[in-house]
Amino acid sequence: MRMFREGRNEEAMEILSKLNDTQGVVELAVSRIMEKLNVVLIQEPGVLVGVEEEVQWIQKNLMRLGVLFGYDFTEELMDVAYDLEDVIDDLILRSTAKQRRRGNWERFSLFIRIHMKLVLIKYKIPRLPRAPVSLLSSSSVPEYLEEMEWSPLFSIQSQNLANTVVSPVEEKVLALLALEALHRDSKKAATRVLDKFRSLDSFLKGLESVEIDDRGMVWMEELSHVSLSVVVVIQDFINNNQQRRKRSWMGSSFGKSKSQHDFDMKMDQIYAQIQKLSISKPHKDSQEQGQSRKLKPRATTLPQPTTQEPDFVSFADDVHAMMTRLLADDTSFGVITIMGMEGIGKTTLAKLIFNNKAVVDHFPFRSWPSTTACSSFGSRQILLDMMEQLMNYKMRVTRDTWVYSEHQEMMQKLKAFFIDNRSLVVMDDPSNFSWHDLFTVLGDTSNGTRMIRISREMGVASNPKTRNDFHPIRLRANDESWALFTHALKVNIPPELQKLKGEIVRRCGGLPLLIVKLAEELSHKDATIEEWSSALNQRCHDQEKLWSNTLCRIYKDLPLYMRRCLFSLTLFPQDLDIPSRRLIASWVAEDLVQTEGKNETPEDDAERCLNLLIVQGMVQVTKKKLNGNVKSIRLPNALRQYWLSKAQQATTLRDHIYTRSELFLGNDMIRHLVDHLDRKDISFDHIHGGCDTSSASLTHYYQDVLSFQSFDTRRESKPGEEVGNFLRRCISSSCFLLLRVLDLENVFRPNLPEALGELTQLRYLGLRSTFLEMLPSSISKLQNLQTLDLKHTNISTLPNSIWNEGYQSKLKPRLSMGSLTTLQTLCGLFVDEETPVRDGLNRLLNLRKLGLTVSSQPKAMSSQQEVVADWVLNLNHLRSLRLKSIDYNNQPWDLELKPLTGNLSLSCLYLFGRLRNPSLVSQFPHSLIDLTLSGSELTEDPVQSLDKLPNLKSLKLFAKSYLGNRMLCSLGGFPQLRVLKLWKLDQLGEWSVEKGALQALRDLEIRYCERLPMLLAELQHRTFLKIEVQPASL
Repeated sequence: MRMFREGRNEEAMEILSKLNDTQGVVELAVSRIMEKLNVVLIQEPGVLVGVEEEVQWIQKNLMRLGVLFGYDFTEELMDVAYDLEDVIDDLILRSTAKQRRRGNWERFSLFIRIHMKLVLIKYKIPRLPRAPVSLLSSSSVPEYLEEMEWSPLFSIQSQNLANTVVSPVEEKVLALLALEALHRDSKKAATRVLDKFRSLDSFLKGLESVEIDDRGMVWMEELSHVSLSVVVVIQDFINNNQQRRKRSWMGSSFGKSKSQHDFDMKMDQIYAQIQKLSISKPHKDSQEQGQSRKLKPRATTLPQPTTQEPDFVSFADDVHAMMTRLLADDTSFGVITIMGMEGIGKTTLAKLIFNNKAVVDHFPFRSWPSTTACSSFGSRQILLDMMEQLMNYKMRVTRDTWVYSEHQEMMQKLKAFFIDNRSLVVMDDPSNFSWHDLFTVLGDTSNGTRMIRISREMGVASNPKTRNDFHPIRLRANDESWALFTHALKVNIPPELQKLKGEIVRRCGGLPLLIVKLAEELSHKDATIEEWSSALNQRCHDQEKLWSNTLCRIYKDLPLYMRRCLFSLTLFPQDLDIPSRRLIASWVAEDLVQTEGKNETPEDDAERCLNLLIVQGMVQVTKKKLNGNVKSIRLPNALRQYWLSKAQQATTLRDHIYTRSELFLGNDMIRHLVDHLDRKDISFDHIHGGCDTSSASLTHYYQDVLSFQSFDTRRESKPGEEVGNFLRRCISSSCFLLLRVLDLENVFRPNLPEALGELTQLRYLGLRSTFLEMLPSSISKLQNLQTLDLKHTNISTLPNSIWNEGYQSKLKPRLSMGSLTTLQTLCGLFVDEETPVRDGLNRLLNLRKLGLTVSSQPKAMSSQQEVVADWVLNLNHLRSLRLKSIDYNNQPWDLELKPLTGNLSLSCLYLFGRLRNPSLVSQFPHSLIDLTLSGSELTEDPVQSLDKLPNLKSLKLFAKSYLGNRMLCSLGGFPQLRVLKLWKLDQLGEWSVEKGALQALRDLEIRYCERLPMLLAELQHRTFLKIEVQPASL
C-alpha cells in the first residue's frame, strides 16, 4: 500500500498486471494438469501403488488455487506445475510398461524415478517465494484470490484456439510432445510457451469486436511474428531430430543433445518475447475492459425466469415428502433444509409448500423474510422483516415498538411470540447471517414451529440442539421434466414437434431452471422443427454456468471410487436410460465400489453410491418404479460432454485412434470396450467384419479388456452372428481373458461360442431381451459368475454340464457345492420335471435375485415345487423373488411356497399362480417393500394381513388374486404404501378405508372391477393422490 500512498500508481499497476498475467498462465497449466491427474486417478488407480500418498498431497495443495496465486511472479511456480505434469506422464508410462509386460527391472527403475520426482516436488512447494503483502492487500487482487478457485473447470473447454495466432503454436507443440526421447527441459520449455499463448486467447477474442489503434496493430504484428517464430523453431528441431535418428544406429541418444540445448535456449527467448508482449497488451475501450478471465459460477448467475405459478406435478414427490415432515405430530422445533445446486428448484419447492392450503391451515403464522439485504444490514434486518410479516397477522403490538427496540429486546419479544404461536419460517440461506440469533428466537418453542432453510451447500451448519432434517432435491425425471416444460410453454405443441420431446428432456438434464428458460425461449419462436432444433443447439453456454459448481464438487469433494463409478456412465449411449440394476451389477462385477460396513454387501454399497450421486445432482433419475425406487438413470448431458472432452485431452500423449471405448493411458489398448455401431470407431470393423483382422492385431487392442458392452439393437440375425464371431476370434487370440463384464442386453440372439468358458474371470453375463435359445455347455466353467440375466430369453433350462457329477467332483476340494456357486442373480429360468433342482439349483445359496417359471405337471412337478420351496427358504441373502406357475396355456397353476418369515432381506416379491397355502399371506417378512399377487385365488381378505407390513410401498392385486367381495383397510394401515393397483377383481363389491389408513398413498389404479361402486369419499379429496379408474365396460 505504500507505493499507492506515494503516488507510484503506474509502477504498482504494472506489477499487478504482471502478477495477474502470470496467474492466467498458472490457471491454464494447473487446470490442465489437474484434469490429467484426475483421469489417471479414475482410469488407472493401479499405477499409483507406492506413490499414492505423495500424489494426493500434491494434488490437494495445487487445488488450493487461492494460495498458489498468492505467489510472486517467479518461474518457480510454473516449474512445480510442469514437474508434476512430467510425473503424470511417467505414471502413464508406468501403466504402458505394465500392460506391455515389460521387465521387472524397467518397471522398478521407473517407479524409483517417479518417487524421487515426487519427493522433489513436495520439497519445492513450501519453499516457493510469495508476493509482497502490499500487493496482495490491494484492491484488485483479493477479488482474484476469492474467485479463481472455481474458474479452471471450463477454462480449456471454453477457449477458442482456432485463431491464426494460437492454433499454429498449439499444433506444432503437440507434434513436438509426441516425439520419443524428448528431454524434460525441452518439453517444459515448449509447454510453457503454449500455455502463454493460450492465456492470451480470451483477450484476442475480445479484440475482434472492438477497434484498435495503430499501437494495437503494431502489437498484433509483433505477436504474429512471435507465433511464426515458434512454428519455425519447432519444425526445424523436429526435422533435425528425424535426420539425426536416421544417421545414428543407436536411434535416440540418452541425455540432452546439443540440438536440444539450442532448442531450449530459443524457446526461452521466445517465452521472454511473449511475456513482454503479454504485459504490454493494448487497452480496449472502457466498455470492453471487463476482466478477460472467467469468474466463479456464483458471479455468473443466470437471470431467473419470468415469475409464474409453480408447477405442482413436477415436484409432487418432493412436496409430499416435505409435507409429511412439516405436519408430523411432533411439538419440538425442527429445521428442514432444502439442498441442491443452482436452478434445481429449491425456491420453487419452498413456494409450493408455503402456499399449500394444508400448511396455511396448520401454521397460523408464516414468515418468509427477505435475505437480500443481509450482507449489508446483518441479521437485524432479517428479524425486522420477519416481524413486519408477522404483524400482518394482527399482532397486538405497534410497528414502532419493534423497529426502535434494541436488538436483544427485539429478539426477546420475537421469542415470546413464537413460544405462544405455532409458526412456519422460510429462510433463503443468506451468506452473511448469524444463525445463533434465529435459533435463540425459535429453538425453545414446543408447539410444532418449523423452519425451512434453502441452501446450495450439501453440508450446512446447524444447531446441535435442534432436530435437523435434510431434503436434497434431485434432478427431474423424464416425465417431470416434460410436465414442467409444457407447463412453462406459452403455446400449444404441434404434433410434428412431439418428436423433439426426448431431445428437449435430454438436453436440459432434468434441471428445472434450464427447462423453464428453454420453454420461455421457444414460446417466442415459430413452432417449427428448424427453429426449435436451432434453439436446442444453443443451450451449451447456459449449461456451463449452471453445472460448473457440480463439476467443481466432482473434482474436489467426490471420493475416487465414486468418480470412477460416475465416469463409467460415459460408456453408455447418450440417449439411453440406463437401468439401475444393469449399472449396479456392472459396478459390483468390476469392484468399483468401496465397502463401508461389515454387514453390507457390494450391492448395498453400489446402491448407496448411486443414491449419493443422485442426491448431489451428478446423476439424473430418468424413470422411477411405482414404489418410488430408481428404475433408470442418465448422466446429465452437460457433464457427459465436458467429461468426455476432458478425458480425451488429458489422456493424449500422442494422437490416438478414434474410439468411444476407454483406452489404457499411454497406448492404444482398450480397457472398457463398447460397441455403439459407430463406423469411425476402430472396433467397428473388428466386430462387424469390415476387415480381415489378424490375431496379433486383436491382441494389441483387446488383450486386457475388462468389460465388453454391445449396444447393437438391430432386430435381425447379423448382430448375433457378428458379436459371436468377434468373441470367438478374440478368445482364440488370447483376448478377453481378464473380462469381468459381458453385457449383450438387447443384442438379438448372440451366437455365444463354446470357448466362452475360457473367460474364467467373468462375473456378469447380461443376456436380457436377447431371445437367446440356448447357452454353451462351457458356461459351467465360469466359477466367478455372479449375475446371469436370462430374462426375456427363450432359454428353458441351464446346460446339463452344470450338473455333471464328474465336474462337480473336481470342485470338492474348493466348495463341494457344484459350479456357479458365486452366482447372485438368476432371472428368467424355466423349471420342469427334468430340471435338476435337488443337488443342482438348490446349491446356489448366494442368490440375491431369483426369477423362476415352473411348468404344470401335477404328479412330476409336485416334488419339484417342494424342493424349490425349501431352496427359497435357505436363500438368506435373497432380496427379490419372482415365481410363476403356469399351465400349457400360460394360465395360473398351483404354486407351492412355504412361509417366508425367515427371509429377512426379501424386499420384492412377485407371485403368479394359485397359492396352495393361503395363510402364506400373513407370513410375509416385514422387510417387504414391493408385492404383486396374480391368480392367487385367495378367498379371505388379504388386506387384513398386508396392511400390517410396515415397509410396504407398492401393492398390486391383479386378476383373480382375491375372489372375495369385501376389502377393509383398517385404522392406520399401510403406513408407507405409495402405490395400490386393483385389477380384474370380479367379485369385489365393497371397499372400506378407516381413518388414518393409506396416508402415504400417491397412485391408485382400479381397472375392470365391475362390482366396485364409485370411489370412496375418504380418498377422493386427497391432495397428492393420483387416481385412475377404468370401468369394466371399456
